[in-house]
Amino acid sequence: MHEERRDLARFRREVADWLAGNLTGEFADLRGLGGPGREHEAFEDRLAWERHMAASGWTCVGWPREHGGRGLTLDEQVAFHEEYAASGAPARVNHLGEQLLGPTLIAFGTPGQRARFLPKIVSVEELWCQGYSEPGAGSDLAAVSTSAVREGDQWVVTGQKIWTSLAQVADWCFVVARTEPGSKRHHGLSYLLVPLRQDGVTIRPIEQLTGTSEFNEVFFDRARTAADLVVGEPGDGWRIAMATLGFERGVSTLGQQIGFRRELDGIVAEAKRTGTFDDPVLRADLDRAQTGLRVLRAHALRTLGREPGPEVAVGKLLWAQWHRGLGELAMRARGARSLVAPGQLDEWQRLYLFSRADTIYGGSDEIERNIIAERVLGLPKEERR
Repeated sequence: MHEERRDLARFRREVADWLAGNLTGEFADLRGLGGPGREHEAFEDRLAWERHMAASGWTCVGWPREHGGRGLTLDEQVAFHEEYAASGAPARVNHLGEQLLGPTLIAFGTPGQRARFLPKIVSVEELWCQGYSEPGAGSDLAAVSTSAVREGDQWVVTGQKIWTSLAQVADWCFVVARTEPGSKRHHGLSYLLVPLRQDGVTIRPIEQLTGTSEFNEVFFDRARTAADLVVGEPGDGWRIAMATLGFERGVSTLGQQIGFRRELDGIVAEAKRTGTFDDPVLRADLDRAQTGLRVLRAHALRTLGREPGPEVAVGKLLWAQWHRGLGELAMRARGARSLVAPGQLDEWQRLYLFSRADTIYGGSDEIERNIIAERVLGLPKEERR
């Protein structure tokens, strides 16, 4: 046990030393850039940084070695993500490929799909986005109406996706589409890999409250993809899509929590600077936020490596509610100044506005609760009209 701890400590030092030695020169100014609500910041430079990481073997670190990864243990993955966040390194641009699609293909893809796509995710040559939400369905994935019809050796995709993060820079999209006409809810769905750089795809950025546009509408007008680019069997898309969401809520959330800690510490410092820290109610709420963050970490650690279940499923609910509350604390810490934005938003106003979306994107809280109740806990289904 002691030897394992020493090995893990050495690994942490290796990660920290590499980051310190490489976040220099052309990459020195990237510290702290990017992330939710700020994906527009130095995107091309962050892409170059991530390709630099790939060249040194620091992408897809949790993937098995036979698929191009580093084969790290769960403890080592936790250490990597925490050290990465603690270093202030820029937000990753390949999260959707590395953390979502890659593990999905490793678990469910064909040998041909793995050979085609995994190496270019590892090298950050191809970027991905997620085609789940739709205007008429929102976070209710089972209500999607985007359709795909088999025509010869291709699937022809027609429909619309919305709130598609980073579609404007992505090369490919993993799309949940209805491939069985007349099917309802989670039946008859398929999980397709669709190239975005074709005439049948139109991408329109959506301007957000923060003034940035990292979400998009994506229109498929008889867009085409190869017949063999369905993950799993046709009609098995619900199961594959749910597995992808399980991968999304994995070990990388521990790095996310380092960022949360930095934000919380910054809000405490802001409250002391503005004098709002003298308010005992605010101080008590900041203490509760500290406790909540410890709960998030404890919950994430106890669910590492588990198959999706009740404990894993509630993780998104926990951090989304906590982080939205943190945005509200930021405004209270700023005091009356929070109501004025001369020229542009400051970092706390941006946190407040963007965190309103936390309980919506990645599965709205209402839909998440229904899924947990009905599909995880087996409670009676909500009556639908």
